[in-house]
Amino acid sequence: MLSKKTGVTYLELLAPAKDADTGIAAIEHGADAVYIGASKFGARKQAGNSIEDIARLVLFAHQYHARVYVTLNTLLYNNEIKEVERLIWDIYKIGADALIVQDMGILQMNLPPIALHASTQTDNRTSEKVRFLEDAGFQQVVLARELSLNDIRKIKAETSVPLEYFVHGALCVSYSGQCYMSHALNGRSANRGECSQPCRLPYDLQTIDGKTIAKNKHLLSLKDLNLSHRLKDLAEAGITSFKIEGRLKDIGYVKNITTYYRQQLDALINIDSSYARGSSGKIAPEFCPSPDKSFSRGFTSYFLDGRKKGIWSFNTPKSMGEKIGKIIKVNKDHFILENGRKLSNGDGLCFLNHHKKLTGIRANIVKDQKIYVESIKELHAGATIFRNQNQAFDKILKQSSNLRKITIDLLLSESTDGLKLELTDEDNLSSIVEFKLDKQLANKPEKALEQMHQQLSKWGSTIFNVKSIKIELEKPLFISASSLNKMRRELLNKHLQHRINKHKQANLTIKATTHKYPFSNDSNTNITNDLAKDFYIQHKCEKITPGFEIKKPNGSTIIMTTKHCIRYATEQCPKINPGATAEKLILKSGNSKYQLVFDCKKCEMQVLTLK
Repeated sequence: MLSKKTGVTYLELLAPAKDADTGIAAIEHGADAVYIGASKFGARKQAGNSIEDIARLVLFAHQYHARVYVTLNTLLYNNEIKEVERLIWDIYKIGADALIVQDMGILQMNLPPIALHASTQTDNRTSEKVRFLEDAGFQQVVLARELSLNDIRKIKAETSVPLEYFVHGALCVSYSGQCYMSHALNGRSANRGECSQPCRLPYDLQTIDGKTIAKNKHLLSLKDLNLSHRLKDLAEAGITSFKIEGRLKDIGYVKNITTYYRQQLDALINIDSSYARGSSGKIAPEFCPSPDKSFSRGFTSYFLDGRKKGIWSFNTPKSMGEKIGKIIKVNKDHFILENGRKLSNGDGLCFLNHHKKLTGIRANIVKDQKIYVESIKELHAGATIFRNQNQAFDKILKQSSNLRKITIDLLLSESTDGLKLELTDEDNLSSIVEFKLDKQLANKPEKALEQMHQQLSKWGSTIFNVKSIKIELEKPLFISASSLNKMRRELLNKHLQHRINKHKQANLTIKATTHKYPFSNDSNTNITNDLAKDFYIQHKCEKITPGFEIKKPNGSTIIMTTKHCIRYATEQCPKINPGATAEKLILKSGNSKYQLVFDCKKCEMQVLTLK
């Protein structure tokens, strides 16, 4: 990474990468950093990547001084410690910029001098927790999604570690790292990267005596986060890394959402000189990005401004997509749709039927407002149509590449034995190549100069964009096109390597610490190996308990703690509805039943197993 200017806050757009190609696309579309899973031990088991593929991504990213963070954010077992330690050294050797981790046992290992970031799985919702992690040696902390702007301001005021925060994508309904529902249900632990997402299932809500309040609703399913309109507020509150969720999302999603947030952050940076981009180069997209055109369950700002209604998506956990308009009339083989002209042949559509169940259809033929489909079953006048697959937009995204360019200035001048070509880029990095040449005066000086400019401007599909070309020769010389092209190619390769070499890994040795763990009654430390146990003992943690994955507690057990409140969502919160009773509520899905417990003082809900 290049040295940073003092007095300037560098804002990082952090994008997800399912694989190396998706990570490269994220960098091309404006990401300052990407996070990607290693071959194992990442919190998305389906998104593992080989060392060779991560190395390919690292090499590409470092050309732009963008960064690659590798996720090793699962809980670890004793028999995995040696393998994880070897993997960390392999990740360090390929030049990755940081590890994102959850398990504190990693800090007890023989580590290379690589930066560590505290995953959101470490449950970072207070300044006390963030300060503890900072003092332990973490270089960046991913804050809990549930925090408000005031919460973030308080943490920033009481700590100095860089703060990372999710600004877009799917929301876990539980405090991250504190959900054991999947493991309790089928042995697939979210803390081991195997979450089966029981929060997206339909449930019945019942009273303790069996009265049904809601039936077959996705009562734990939340809308997706979208804080694109609040980036300035977040930056002012102290966030420096803006994170897009989605390591299982496809490459089209990553291109669209990354481009959109790049433009939003650039707009902020352009009007406030106290902020700067976190990497080099600028994008010039050939499409208009829009979050509405990618997967979403509808959008929410969650708890950024405190508790509000409408953060949930009870009718469906699936993508609704872009709202198009309402059905005006249904005919035999087509329906008439307001704003129907927005659609194209082949677009995927959906709507909620009379039973509020999401139903999908495809627009086979679009003629103005007439939409012809295979079946008009369940369609009805007044229904709202959403587009969850945009054929034309998806085609543009598929073709989108090579967007990001680093500005360069070129100087062609004479040397003792011939010519030299010098490149200086926007980061003030320079490279020079020299070329031996028999100096011959040009017969046609103007044409010779024109050819020099023409050949030196051909940087096409490279990462560079020529801003200016200066030619300083005593007299116009004849230089063949092949010679100019050779000089340009040699300079390209030399400068690419120069930029990569200038991107240095942070040389950060994790030192043993013994400062006190700040929570006396915290049993949520998720200890699943001896190294993690030693860490908490060294830090005077008063309550050492084995993780849920190691020892499932007996009897009724808390398997989720969340700020999402079903009583509030169903108009039964006594704070807003004084007539509401405080009766116990049950969630039922198939043969599984869960008790809901409400802590109104903390404004939290707990989900417990029922025996």
